[in-house]
Amino acid sequence: MGKHHDDHRRVKVIAGAVGLVAVVITAMTFTASQAAPQQRTAPAQATETLRQKASVPGTAWAVNPATDEVLVTADDTVTGARWDNLKSTVDAMGAGVTLRRTTGTFRLFAEGGDAIFAGGSRCSLGFNVVTGDGRPGILTAGHCTAAGRQFSLTPGGRAAATVVDSTFPGNGDFALLTYNDRGTAAPSEVDTGNGRRVRIQRAAEARVGTQVQRMGSTTGLRAGRVTGLNATVNYPEGRVTGLIQTTVCAEGGDSGGPLFTAGGTAIGLTSGGSGNCRTGGVTFFQPVTRALAAVGARIG
Repeated sequence: MGKHHDDHRRVKVIAGAVGLVAVVITAMTFTASQAAPQQRTAPAQATETLRQKASVPGTAWAVNPATDEVLVTADDTVTGARWDNLKSTVDAMGAGVTLRRTTGTFRLFAEGGDAIFAGGSRCSLGFNVVTGDGRPGILTAGHCTAAGRQFSLTPGGRAAATVVDSTFPGNGDFALLTYNDRGTAAPSEVDTGNGRRVRIQRAAEARVGTQVQRMGSTTGLRAGRVTGLNATVNYPEGRVTGLIQTTVCAEGGDSGGPLFTAGGTAIGLTSGGSGNCRTGGVTFFQPVTRALAAVGARIG
């Protein structure tokens, strides 16, 4: 991954758009009779407008339910007429919708390497689960399954798990694999390195502001916080909805890895984002509760 030049753009808004990102406030003096209430677009209407008018690769938007604000993010590829269209769309929606830049390019975090393998590509195991019929299984990112239906646990190794359900793009980025050997020991734990493990006891919905950790086969254990929910991300490979937006960094090969709390609560599966773990960036995760419900599995 190469270095990217920062192209931070600040959006000027009237007081009321404080929360998810820093903004520059235009200082103006009004009398009570001069001041007019600023238009505010509801989150559902804002996200539908963005879907219709700004669905181009390199854009994403997420909602903070606590404040009813929408954060719109654009990566380095959104320039020229595409940037102008995005900015004018956001500006027209008034207070409660904020636009910002992020360095890098939104992409899926999968690459050739190590961890769980298919077709020469590498992803990361998310959570060990139990299927509805009692089989041990794996949750990982749906986009990882484009590389193949059989996954091994070592490079070029014997197939250990088979894809039985996968969603990407569309309403999520998740997949269920079942271990080929029904007797496989698949503990409900996350290996965080150096002999340490976190016991995963439950799954829960993310909340804005929650401190979370992520484990991946490329960059190991990383931490950050949740900044938005119900995010829509326009990857070059297609649009994905319903994701969690965070400040946690990730890189190629981390795809599918677990997002969890220090107390052992499963939160999400790594999907993609921008930047890397040297310069930072934005990373998106598939909510694990929705993935479990969709594939009919549970945390073991």
